[in-house]
Amino acid sequence: MPVGFLYSRPLMIAVSNIELHFSGRVMFDRISFLINDNDKIGLTGRNGAGKSTLLKVLKGLQPIDGGDIMYPKGTIIGYLPQELHSQSDLTVMEETKKAFELVMQYSNEKEQIMHDMETRTDYESDSYMQLIERLGEVEHQIEIHGGYGVEEQTERVLKGLGFDPADFEKEMKTLSGGWQMRVELAKILLAKPDLVLLDEPTNHLDIESVLWLEKFLKDYPGAIIMVSHDRSFLDNITTRTVEVGGGNIDDYNAPYTKYVELRKERREQLLGAKKNQDREIAQIERNIDRFRAKASKATFAQSLIKKLDKMDRVEVEEEDASAMNLRFPHAQASGKVVVEAKNISKSFGEKLVIDKQSFHINRGEKIAFVGKNGMGKTTLTRILVDGLSHEGTFTLGHNVTVGYYAQHAADSMDGSDTVLDVVDRVATGDIRTKLRDMLGCFLFKGDDVFKRVKVLSGGEKGRLALCKMILEPRNFLVMDEPTNHLDMMSKEILKNAINQFEGTVVIVSHDRDFLHGLTTKTFEFTKQGIKEHIGDINDFLEKKQVEDMRMLAKKDEVKKPEVKVQKQDVKTQDVSKEREKEIKKLKSEIEKSEQKISDLETKIAETDKKLADQSQFHELTKDPSFFSGYEALKKQLEAEMANWEKLNGQL
Repeated sequence: MPVGFLYSRPLMIAVSNIELHFSGRVMFDRISFLINDNDKIGLTGRNGAGKSTLLKVLKGLQPIDGGDIMYPKGTIIGYLPQELHSQSDLTVMEETKKAFELVMQYSNEKEQIMHDMETRTDYESDSYMQLIERLGEVEHQIEIHGGYGVEEQTERVLKGLGFDPADFEKEMKTLSGGWQMRVELAKILLAKPDLVLLDEPTNHLDIESVLWLEKFLKDYPGAIIMVSHDRSFLDNITTRTVEVGGGNIDDYNAPYTKYVELRKERREQLLGAKKNQDREIAQIERNIDRFRAKASKATFAQSLIKKLDKMDRVEVEEEDASAMNLRFPHAQASGKVVVEAKNISKSFGEKLVIDKQSFHINRGEKIAFVGKNGMGKTTLTRILVDGLSHEGTFTLGHNVTVGYYAQHAADSMDGSDTVLDVVDRVATGDIRTKLRDMLGCFLFKGDDVFKRVKVLSGGEKGRLALCKMILEPRNFLVMDEPTNHLDMMSKEILKNAINQFEGTVVIVSHDRDFLHGLTTKTFEFTKQGIKEHIGDINDFLEKKQVEDMRMLAKKDEVKKPEVKVQKQDVKTQDVSKEREKEIKKLKSEIEKSEQKISDLETKIAETDKKLADQSQFHELTKDPSFFSGYEALKKQLEAEMANWEKLNGQL
């Protein structure tokens, strides 16, 4: 009987003829579509096409110039933006519990209704009957919005998103933007809105949190619309893909990878249709030119002109293939051993992040660093790159030159420089003639290249730092989350460039699609240390699944300590017997708890049946203490269900 999803009504949101213009540019040109109950929609399109803007429109944060959006009455919408910076003094737990503000409102209303019913004596009046009816509605709302077991739900979601219990009391303002985003995401998931709008939800998550969120959203009973550049994440959750571009949308009833195939087929059909139409238009224009000068054919020429004007032109959006063959500049080869590390340890205060780890990295290897945040991935990259103080010995090999990318790398750039200035300073050779194209790969189009660094968003600064790094000749690249804030095409360009790179690469990333087929080895960061796995990310995930099954098998063995007891020493036998006693006791308590729940549910059901009978209702409600007793039964049931969950967790 765990806390589950409860839902009150079917959802249908109608987006009708939406219009939106920015500085003379048409963002949306009378677009329309439906959002149905349990839809899982992925928004796709070029950078700047309007994906994030559409989410803001649906949330009501962005005014529109025309059209309408029709929501069912009482629709609740949750929205996660791309960036968040909170200065709140609240703790993580306090901030997360704000997700239950609506529940608290209903709970306060319920208490007021209960008080009114206990103090009034006009049991047969219409207003009293309305109070009873409203009480049922309020209790239903509390139930469907997860008002019972608040503490357990909050802890479960925070842990799933990578928080340790020790983090629950940290103040929000002390957290990085990425961890603040996780808290905001936790609030949305706990509030159980009818429609969830997510703008790049995986940007700040480690791979285990991504997998947890993926399962959570896949099972979520409400509608979800998300912007994400994680192909695997989209494929595993979404069932619809809406492409935004050119002021219009195209709706595909398929997840992302299938959409790509369907889009290619549709594009080929459109290109064929456009080719035929262009041929027809050319023929009509030739006839107009031929007959226009002849008086006897002038009327015919005018009819052809009208036909041309009325023709619906087939439009095919151009593919952006700029700088598709981006390559890293040639660098002198390093020695065979790039990194040699022995007994590396690093602590921050009392917190031990890396404990006596030894490894080596050879020339040409492409290695993925994966694992939960806080396990030392970024710390180790800083040791590799700039020799962050540590214990143990760490040596870079012969002729190794290091290139480093991290989100904060942009902080060292001069804020008064333009985007073009930054890359122009480091570019050498023929690439200088292609800087605009190269910046286009990293989503700086048109006049964007003249923006000052100081006005760029965090994502834009990160992309600029990545572009700058690629222009510098290095034979050992260390990249910390390079795909954050890149669109699908930019990720593909970067992936191709890394695949062609002849040097050595270390990549910290949770993006499975990006890592697949790119890396040859995986370093898994765990509390027990760093584990090396041969193969790319998919090989690692498959192996990890096997390891999890083994762990489950080991747990099963613990529950049967009688096997080979004769080989155990006395101390081990005592521990096993004690564990057996604990398990037996827990099972007994669970059985008792289940019986209590059953008894309470029976009593409540019997009371509900009596209340439904008009004659019995009047008799019962004559007792002023009836409702307080009835409410006490429900509270006992809530408490016992929470106890049941706790016992099962212990077992």
